[in-house]
Amino acid sequence: MKFRAAIAQIDARVGDLRHNLEHHLAFIERALKERAQLILFPELSLSGYTLRDLVWEAAIDPGSEKLLELLKKRSKRISIALVFVESGPHHGIYNAAMFLEDGAIKHIHRKIYPPTYGMFEEGRYFSRGSRVAAFDSKLGRIGMLICEDLWHLPLPYLLAHDGAEVILSLTASPTRLAGDSEDLENATINHEHNRAYARLLSSYLLFCNRVGFEDGVNFWGGSSVIGPSGATLALGKYFSEDLVVAEVKSSEVRRARRFSRHFLDDDPRLVAEHLTRILSYGEKGR
Repeated sequence: MKFRAAIAQIDARVGDLRHNLEHHLAFIERALKERAQLILFPELSLSGYTLRDLVWEAAIDPGSEKLLELLKKRSKRISIALVFVESGPHHGIYNAAMFLEDGAIKHIHRKIYPPTYGMFEEGRYFSRGSRVAAFDSKLGRIGMLICEDLWHLPLPYLLAHDGAEVILSLTASPTRLAGDSEDLENATINHEHNRAYARLLSSYLLFCNRVGFEDGVNFWGGSSVIGPSGATLALGKYFSEDLVVAEVKSSEVRRARRFSRHFLDDDPRLVAEHLTRILSYGEKGR
């Protein structure tokens, strides 16, 4: 595994799929000029984030949606990861990440933890996904998570043990403009968080966060590529669109895992055994 990854830190218009598609295509062309072999976009970049009751209109069936044909065509030249509103099984609506490659949909991940706390209200409009899995691409074995998913420890852990050497985090992290952008509390927390995951799992973590304003909410950007030792290899601008490019190498994952064996020595069977024990206590009472 060795490839150039491009993170498209973009803005989006709520409900305007056609405009957002054209914006994706423009950034794909920029990534191709940078000789990138993978491009990833932020959470709900195809539809906009604060959809509320527009969610039904924005929902698409990935198996039959003509809007995706241009993206499928581009995926013959570059692998593409993006997030859209999926009209899914049993008429459920999902906040879903799609991986396109060689003209086809390679993998779909449905957000498992759509938040409904504080300013978030995703749980009112989206069904929950129920599966997390890594998948093989021509670039290597990859895992995808959407925003809040990365705040739940088992999900990146499971992806790494499922063979993912690269975890893609497609995110829409909001904040309010206040003070120096370099001191944004949620930016600091997210960057620390991402570095910790990359280091503990000895894996690459590619964090794509959007920018722009929606309904008075600001998104701060600051997308990053974190190497398997926990070092920040590339960092996007705050509050403006950007294209962040970095090289991803399996040899660096191998080096990190052999140099510090904590991930190689991890025992998921022990975790499974004790989770079973803990859950049985919950059912029987302690």
